[in-house]
This record gives sequence, structure tokens and C-alpha cells, in this order.
Amino acid sequence: MTRPEAGGGTAGERSQEHLRLLAHFQEAGYGAVTPPVLQPVEPFLELSGEDIRRRIFVTQDATGSELCLRPEFTIPVCRHHLAHAPKFSAPKDPQGADYSYLGPVFRLAGDEPDEFLQAGIESVGRTDTPAADAEVIGLALEGLALLGRSDVAVRLGDMGLVDALLDALSVPPTAKRRTLRALAAGRSLDAVTNGLRTEDPHAGLLAAIQGQDPKGVRAFVEDVLSIAGISRVGGRSAGEIAERFLAKASAQASGGSGLNPENRALIDRYRAIEGDPDSAAAAVRALVQEAGLDHPPLDAALDLFEERTGFMAARGLAVENFRFSGGFARNLDYYTGFIFEGTAPDAPKLPLVGGGRYDGLLQHLGSPVPVPAVGCAVWLSRVVADAPTAKDATVG
Repeated sequence: MTRPEAGGGTAGERSQEHLRLLAHFQEAGYGAVTPPVLQPVEPFLELSGEDIRRRIFVTQDATGSELCLRPEFTIPVCRHHLAHAPKFSAPKDPQGADYSYLGPVFRLAGDEPDEFLQAGIESVGRTDTPAADAEVIGLALEGLALLGRSDVAVRLGDMGLVDALLDALSVPPTAKRRTLRALAAGRSLDAVTNGLRTEDPHAGLLAAIQGQDPKGVRAFVEDVLSIAGISRVGGRSAGEIAERFLAKASAQASGGSGLNPENRALIDRYRAIEGDPDSAAAAVRALVQEAGLDHPPLDAALDLFEERTGFMAARGLAVENFRFSGGFARNLDYYTGFIFEGTAPDAPKLPLVGGGRYDGLLQHLGSPVPVPAVGCAVWLSRVVADAPTAKDATVG
């Protein structure tokens, strides 16, 4: 399964520099954990982005339950937290825990290995949101510097701002979910904008299920797929497929998805905002004022954005060199707030590190209450392979 990396060795081999990075995280209070390589596949299919869903290696256990090779660490670490949290009490928050990890992840890839090493951190349960966000990005950039990478271009985004903006525009729930997914995947909003869709090829079926009990529709979809011998389509479970049909049926019944052209235009203007964090925050506030939006949660999201920038600056980070983009997104469905990536200047599409805030993920995984959380992952093979000073640095 694993393709050899250039220079010999396999993607799963640890070096002293990798262990040094893990020690850096541990010294900051992030206890090392090693979640199992085999994970239940369902959380990744439901909560990961489209990119990961279509690249998962799936298998079965002796009982027929579907498992997968760990495609990333955030969900496994969160599952570990829910199972073992009392053993990992963090001093910063009596209900929280800070974790670090180093190990292989597995994704079907093209030009890169299917198995590769990631190191990272996850901070779970801290309520000092802007300080926790700043700490995670600060530790990530410091860790890259330990590996000889100080030439990192940092991009910032904020799914919390997007969410609050959609609420301020009174976008209906179904359209909001579809819009957030389109934004996370970096797609055009054409498919979720009223008046821009062609006749749906499933129009008859959609008319038949309009107003039906969602549980009944889900059972119907599951039965149809079972008769056909299909468990999933395009990485989506029967429940997800049923939800899409119900959303389309609702949109057809109301004459559109609910994202009207005026809202679409305003969202596109938000996505076009770029610049350092301070200038970007000013531009977003100007847009909100111009649009006449009076929505306290949106004001709070902007306040949080600016407070986070202050905490990053207080850590000594060169925030004036960071670039916020309203159109920047990471293709993972569970992000709810601050997101970031660090890339080599000449390879902006290949992150060296990436992360963000996912305050709803643990509740999706079984927590009875929402749990704030933020984290990041470092692609170690990219850091080493692309380092401009790799021959001089002590990088394994």
C-alpha cells in the first residue's frame, strides 16, 4: 500500500526530528496519545470533508462491521477523549485535555504516499477560545521552525464568521447546510442559489416524498440500496442520501433552495475580502454595516476574530504577514470557527500544517453537551521534502 518516499524509507518511519517535534508539543502540556489505526468508518463518512471521504481505505471486522485505516487524527483523538477524559485533566481547564500525537495516516493518493506521517495537537474543552486558537497556531509555527521551516506563508479563515453571516441573512437551515458544505469544498454557490438550477432528473421522486416523515424516507432509501446490494454511494451513507433527497424535495416545494441572489451576492463579496487580519476585520465590519445587518452573534464573531488576532500578536507572531481570505476554506465539514494553513511560498496548494476550531465535533461523536476544541496537524513528509535548507538542517 505504501509507496516509497524519495530518498528511501517508508512514510511511517519516525526520525529524531519528528520525535523532537512531539517533545515540543509535550513540553507545552500536550500529552502524547496513540489512537488505534483501525477506526469505525461511519464518523469519517459523516463528518469529514469530501476529499477524505473518497480516499478512505475501508475494511471489515469478523462481524461485518465496517472499519477504516485512520485517515486523520482529529476524530480518533476526540473519540479517545470521550472514552478516557478523566485520565487526562488539563490544568488550563478542569474539564479539558490537551493531546499530541505522531503516527501514520492512510489516504488513497496520487502523487504522494498512501501512508504518511502526521504530528499534531488537539486542545479539547478550553473555554478561553481566542487564547487557545492563538496557542495552537503558535505551537504549530514554532514546531515547523524546529524542522527548519521558517519560510511559511500563513492563510487564515473563519467558518464562525461565515456561519454568523448566513444567520444574519436569514438563510434557511437546509440552504445554510448546503452553502457551508459548498464553501468548505471551495465550490461555486451556483447549485444552492435560487433560479440557477436546471430541472432535477429526480423531480418525480422529489414530488413523491415532499412532506413525508424523514424516518420513513430514510428507511425507504436504505431498503432500495439494500436490495441493490449497495451500502454507500459516493462515500455517502443511506442517511446522508435521504437527507439530500429531503432537502431537494423541500427546495422544490418552496421554489428554490432559499439562498436568494441578493444573499449570494453578499456572500461572494465576503469571500472576496483578503488582507492581513486587521484590515480584513475592518473590511468585514464595513460590509456588515453597508448591508444593514443587525445581528449580535455576527458582532460577537467579529469581536472574537479581533481578540484572537490580539492573542496571536501577544505570542510574538507576525500577524501583519498573515493573510486572511474570506474565500479560504479547509475541506473538512466539522470546522466551526478559526481555520488556518501554513504552506511553502512556492506550493500554496500543499499545506505543511493545517488546523482549526471544531466546537461541534465531540457532540456529534456522542458528547451530551457541546465541547469547544481546536487543533492542527503537520504533514511531516512535505515539511522534510520541501525544506529549502534540508541539506543543512538535521531533518530525518
